[in-house]
Amino acid sequence: MPKVTVDGQEIEVPAGATVLQACELAGKEIPRFCYHERLSIAGNCRMCLVEVKPGPPKPQASCALPAAEGQEIRTDSPMVKKAREGVMEFLLINHPLDCPICDQGGECDLQDQAVAYGRGGSRYHENKRAVTEKYMGPLIKTIMTRCIHCTRCVRFSEEIAGVDEIGALYRGEDMQITTYLEQAAAHELSANVIDLCPVGALTSRPYAFEARPWELKKTLSIDVSDAVGANITLHSKGREVMRALPRVNDDVNEEWLSDKGRYQVDGLTKRRLDRVWVRRDGKLQPAEWTEAFGMIASALDSDKASIAAVAGDLLDAETMFAAKALVNACGSQLTEARQTGMTYDVSNLAAVNFNSTFAGIETADAILIVGSNVRWEAALLNVRLRKAVKAGAKVYIIGPEWDPTYPATFLGSDLKLLNRIPKELGDAMKNAKRPAVILGAAALAKGALPAALKLVDKFGLVREGWNGFNVLHISAARMASLMLGFTLPGGMGDIAAASPKVLLSLGADEMDYAPYAGSLKVYIGHHGDKGAHHADIILPGASYAEKDGTYVNAEGRVQYAEKAVYAPGDAREDWTILRALADALGVTVGFDSFSELQAKMIAAVPALGEEGLADYGALPKADSGAKFEGELAGYPIKDFYLTNPIARASEVMQRCSDELLHGADVKEAAE
Repeated sequence: MPKVTVDGQEIEVPAGATVLQACELAGKEIPRFCYHERLSIAGNCRMCLVEVKPGPPKPQASCALPAAEGQEIRTDSPMVKKAREGVMEFLLINHPLDCPICDQGGECDLQDQAVAYGRGGSRYHENKRAVTEKYMGPLIKTIMTRCIHCTRCVRFSEEIAGVDEIGALYRGEDMQITTYLEQAAAHELSANVIDLCPVGALTSRPYAFEARPWELKKTLSIDVSDAVGANITLHSKGREVMRALPRVNDDVNEEWLSDKGRYQVDGLTKRRLDRVWVRRDGKLQPAEWTEAFGMIASALDSDKASIAAVAGDLLDAETMFAAKALVNACGSQLTEARQTGMTYDVSNLAAVNFNSTFAGIETADAILIVGSNVRWEAALLNVRLRKAVKAGAKVYIIGPEWDPTYPATFLGSDLKLLNRIPKELGDAMKNAKRPAVILGAAALAKGALPAALKLVDKFGLVREGWNGFNVLHISAARMASLMLGFTLPGGMGDIAAASPKVLLSLGADEMDYAPYAGSLKVYIGHHGDKGAHHADIILPGASYAEKDGTYVNAEGRVQYAEKAVYAPGDAREDWTILRALADALGVTVGFDSFSELQAKMIAAVPALGEEGLADYGALPKADSGAKFEGELAGYPIKDFYLTNPIARASEVMQRCSDELLHGADVKEAAE
């Protein structure tokens, strides 16, 4: 490890570190625009200049200069100060004075660094250049005259997202950053370039002119649009969530966020259920809580145990625990969270977990994906797989073809071919040091789990320090529901066979309601989506942004989300509805407050009280007689942007679906 001196302080730096990284290790702040920790080094902006001896008697770009033994680095000399002032002056030559009307105002790197490192005035009097605006789709607003050509957006698109949609045209003063033929950037991670842009050239189109950063209350939360559990911050103003931004968590989402997780939040205020409704004479009509609870109690008057609960995909663990406590107190065991009808064995949770972890899958060197369109089901996991491929991993996919953004071999859609492993796949897995299998929702629906467990021994997926057997869920509530035992051996079939008098639908909008024509269907949810249309009684609940809650992602990571805003109108947090319903039914559930509920849940499942990866133990022994059967005709997600009731209520997500997936020509209101 080389030793360098930074402003008189001697430090040791890791081999291969740059001078910029050495300065940061010494606690010095180095200004930069083009450099980013997760992107390749470009050396465009020249803002990170420092003085280095031995070396030429001039400032050098620290981001692209390797740290070497014996270097003396100065970050605060008069030469460095003058050089940075000159660079900032050049950067501001063509930059318009848009700060009062720029959405980046208040969180702009250019503003901050101009104050800290600029001259305070410009000597430039020539004509300024202007650049025409570029269309980058319904999510990204462009004012390209502000662009300083740092190329962060270009490098993100190529290196992280794997979609070469943004690039530079022309040279020198005429250089422009644009999308290909000025069309929309059509991929699931496109809006991350807004966070990366150090100026106001790329800003959020839906959020344009809505609020200033100092007006917003920031709340730590978890993205529920998929099972990755990306860490986010909800920014709210009054009682409305204005935007969602990613939080840095290297184990889960690094610092990225899918477009759906970022922009579905405008759906939180649309098509909301904000009062009680009951069905009278075939029509839903407004009612009071007492009337609704009375109808439920009357339906269960003769047989209190004839009650069932089905959990939706966006639920927190506390709501599911409260529902289970209520149903069990009534004398029923009918609870299920796999609303679409899957019936895989959940007696061993290690068999249905993403055991490699999201960060760990980057180190795999041979990966078999069975029945999963990872790009749509877990866009942030696809970024990890792309990293693995860059490091030399080979990827094989069984299922209908999709564009994975990295080289991959599609072996076909018939699961039977895994009964006799193709030679190419077998050789790759046998020679791999860290082989991995990812089993998707389409394969689970075909009953492929028992046969897939045979691949553990066949491919040697479990080794010292490595477990390569992974199941990828698509529901944010799935792992928590499995930990709580919210499932039945026969899945939804067991509930249908029991013909319960009362069916509690906890935000279950994807289930088939046809078998429950004779049941009193009570929908506890937040949006007027499919479940509400089938309901006999609607009890308005709270969305993930309107309640505290515990979530468990696909890798078994327990995470906690905080309440950002209050639910609208008469809507209540779900657990309070279930607690009040318990009183109406005359049963005891054992909690009167959220803290009591949480304590009772953690007592029942201690792992839910410890943030971090839950320990599910070892994988079960495989059934030697299990075989792969069936053909994968498609994947469960048909439209990336419209997978849950919040997204379907979102005007932004509807527009993305129309324009980016279905090619609709969406015009502005003025047109």
